[in-house]
Amino acid sequence: MKQLRFSLLFLFCVLITVPAAAKGKTKVIAHRGYWKTEGSAQNSIRSLERANEIKVYGSEFDVHLTADNVPVVFHDSKIQGKHIQTTPYAELKDLKLPNGETLPTLEQYLNRAKKLKKAKLIFELKSHATPERDREAAKIAVDMVNSKKLGKRTEYIAFSLEAAKELHRLSPKTPVYYLNGDLSPKQLKELGFAGLDYNYKVMQKHPEWFKEAKDLKLKINVWTVDDPEVMKEMIESGADFLTTDYPEEAQKAVLLYR
Repeated sequence: MKQLRFSLLFLFCVLITVPAAAKGKTKVIAHRGYWKTEGSAQNSIRSLERANEIKVYGSEFDVHLTADNVPVVFHDSKIQGKHIQTTPYAELKDLKLPNGETLPTLEQYLNRAKKLKKAKLIFELKSHATPERDREAAKIAVDMVNSKKLGKRTEYIAFSLEAAKELHRLSPKTPVYYLNGDLSPKQLKELGFAGLDYNYKVMQKHPEWFKEAKDLKLKINVWTVDDPEVMKEMIESGADFLTTDYPEEAQKAVLLYR
């Protein structure tokens, strides 16, 4: 008991001595929402609600177009054996997520997000079969976000360079981040992107990109940072955002190390 009291006192002292300007400097993004919690599932509406409840900066989610151009929120290319991008929505609409929710459409997801009014929407547009399809998906995505008047709360991310460029062209005032890890900060700046959103192993391989990005006034998002030691490393290196499956642990790490 004495050891527990000491540990709690030590943690309290650390937290109150963190300079005010440093607190929260690195922001936390819940990867596929806050899904590692009871009643939730990846990319479910409940995962969005839970992310909002713990007051993270943003909740990340993934969007595919169905064969008939209905955007749905799901990470993998297949759900229950059906390939999302080549299947009509009518064949997908009743499929369930692990928590019992029905596969959400983007419209359903955004309608719920609009009522929550807190967490940013970190919108990953999944890569599609062709550059033309990437551009079509980007237009459908931007049109729907704008129709819901959620442009100011949305940030786009994409592995497809074609999709990322089209998102930036269609919505130049909305932050767009590139995920693939193969472009330098200078190249991203030239393309007009808001920053880089790279796997932490890419940033470990290119630690110089932290300074280069900062010098170019680009933001740095790092994924998927679940290990406490990697959280510490990325925070201390200057990451602006941590995308993680453990958002509450990451929030604590931010307070400890910045």
